[in-house]
Amino acid sequence: MRIAVAIPCYKVTRHVLEVIQAIGSEAEAIYAVDDACPDGSGRFIEEHNRDPRVRVLFNPENRGVGGAIVTAYQAAMADGMDIVVKIDGDGQMDPALLPSFVRPLLQGRADYTKGNRFFRPESVQGMPPVRLFGNAMLSFLTKLSCGYWNVMDPTNGYTAVRTSVLAELPLDKLERRYFFETDMLFRLNTLRAVVKDIPMDSVYADEESNLKVGRVLPEFLKKHMSRLWRRYVYSYLVRDFNVGTLYSLSGVLLVLAGTAFGTWHWVSGNFNSHPATSGTVMLAALPVLIGIQSLIAFLHYDVSNVPTEPLCLSLDHSALPSHDSTIS
Repeated sequence: MRIAVAIPCYKVTRHVLEVIQAIGSEAEAIYAVDDACPDGSGRFIEEHNRDPRVRVLFNPENRGVGGAIVTAYQAAMADGMDIVVKIDGDGQMDPALLPSFVRPLLQGRADYTKGNRFFRPESVQGMPPVRLFGNAMLSFLTKLSCGYWNVMDPTNGYTAVRTSVLAELPLDKLERRYFFETDMLFRLNTLRAVVKDIPMDSVYADEESNLKVGRVLPEFLKKHMSRLWRRYVYSYLVRDFNVGTLYSLSGVLLVLAGTAFGTWHWVSGNFNSHPATSGTVMLAALPVLIGIQSLIAFLHYDVSNVPTEPLCLSLDHSALPSHDSTIS
């Protein structure tokens, strides 16, 4: 199994060499991607790095973290790598955790692993309250829009993925900037790939985040709603028609019908000065209540419908567990 590390480089010259030095021998290749960095991260690495595994890739223009990672993914696939681990170059991700991220992939238990800073209470003690609340809200939205109800901390960029799974993804259509990690989960769900969280602690270096919450929040909400609708159509109308489809369609129709019936009689009663009878109220309330219960049943079905069989097992035989694996 050939393991590679991808490092997006944008204003990380203060920490990137330390990150590279901390990457263990289990990684065969390291792709450092200069995403049109104004600080010249790529040239800096070429001039000061002494690790022969490092290969610097240059994007002709800034493509965001997603664009930088896609560049590394494509290089890893072209070089015949089996697994690609993404580690930021700002020193906030401990390279010593790499074996933990790779192990489920080597054992054929997952197609994609990602960090989770919420797994242990001690892990979030150093996280600012605003960021903690924001991540919790984003996690719920991501569960809803991407279908992975078993994962948390969706914006965590410490990830590992099998290249056989990457080959099934439309890499050219992935979001290029801050929505990249969420869009990756959405695309993986369309393949029914298995995603697992890896516990990790929060680390905050002196690098400033380029993410402005007030600016991206409306954009994030719009993209989450778009992916929620697309996932529903694809999973419950196009690819399959199951009991979840019946729950959702009947729930929506009953709620709309009950609401329309009740509203019509309420408005007409006000104009005619004839209050609605108790029977009319019940006829309006009953379908609404049954509809809400149907939607709750659909939500329960969706939560239980998280992918459990790794896609990699059907894509290549190298996903099978090996007794001579170097990652123990």
